[in-house]
Amino acid sequence: MEIRGECSSHLHIEPFEIAPIRPLIAAIVSPILTPMNKVVLAPQGFKESLTGMEIAEAMAIGVKRVWPKAETVLIPVADGGDGTLQALVDSSGGEVRVARVEDAIGRTIDAAWGALGNGTTAVIEVANAVGLARLDQDERDVRNASTYGVGQLFTEALDAGFTDFIIGVGGSATNDAGAGMIQAMGGKLINADGNVVARGGVALSDLANIDVSELDPRMSLANVVVACDVINPLCGPRGASAIFGPQKGATQEDIKELDAALANFADVIAKDLHTDVADIPGAGASGGLGAGLMGFFDARLRLGADIVLEAVNLEEHLKDAELVIVGEGQFDRSTVFNKSPVAVAQRAKRNGTPVIGISGSFGGGFAEVHEHGIDAIFSLVNRPMSLKEAMGDTKRLVAIATEQACRAIAISI
Repeated sequence: MEIRGECSSHLHIEPFEIAPIRPLIAAIVSPILTPMNKVVLAPQGFKESLTGMEIAEAMAIGVKRVWPKAETVLIPVADGGDGTLQALVDSSGGEVRVARVEDAIGRTIDAAWGALGNGTTAVIEVANAVGLARLDQDERDVRNASTYGVGQLFTEALDAGFTDFIIGVGGSATNDAGAGMIQAMGGKLINADGNVVARGGVALSDLANIDVSELDPRMSLANVVVACDVINPLCGPRGASAIFGPQKGATQEDIKELDAALANFADVIAKDLHTDVADIPGAGASGGLGAGLMGFFDARLRLGADIVLEAVNLEEHLKDAELVIVGEGQFDRSTVFNKSPVAVAQRAKRNGTPVIGISGSFGGGFAEVHEHGIDAIFSLVNRPMSLKEAMGDTKRLVAIATEQACRAIAISI
């Protein structure tokens, strides 16, 4: 190359052929992207934005931009709370169905339940029927709120031929230990005068006898598993009324009355059904619904994430995976308490598989996830934006964040 001219304004550069050295330059300045054969995408839904399957689909777009030939296995997951029904339906090839039931205060509503692809398992999210979020602040009535609608969902699924049940118990507006559920399914709760007691938790203070002779007989053959991440007993200072009652509008006087009523319910269950539910860890879940499900249906309580990961056969999908990508709306300290991203990561680590996480944001204590199997995390927020803007563009942002994470992983100098 020769430079000629008296000043920069008359600078002249003789052309020369650079094509032969282009591959050499590219080899020097461009890293090699290590190929990936199988990537498992196991996010949970981003609350109020996209479902777990939609997040997984967006992640797959990002993966394919880096490794076009990679096998992407989409396994949306959940931890027993919001999104459990949708995750199980999506992963099993099932469908969401709708039933007309009563909400916690007796209004007729449409409530979703899940029919899984195996044709035998139904998923019931208690909050879909009797959830606190369904009620305005001035409508909350924890003393009289009833789980009647949950019983109606059971009946709907039984009528459709389902025999196995997964119950997500979070978010209820009730404190009746499942009494309303039993009443909806033919059980009779009777007071000392021989009359049927009213619905609601406080009414159980009058309960004297339980008659299950007309309780739906199909439940005797049913298998019920409760997705539960709390260990509270039914009664006492750590019980359903004391711990969960205030968020449902209970005053201190309400708590005292409700706790005594649930203690009486437990005593009558022990007397008539020969089952002790008062002190079982998890009995206090969802206003004592855990106790009712165990006492009447011999339900088993398990951590929600464990139930979901088993139902979607995650262990099998993790075999031969070279990378696992998890995700949730926000990584923070609570993520490590058996939330689905950590539950997935811990199983992946049994195979020595690297795990990365994608989330909308990082909250306090987010770095603790690194001690529980998630090797690196990436936020989808890549520039200043409002929460509304981010939620409205989640799919594209997830794809971008996933692509960049994969490029970082793929670099091999």
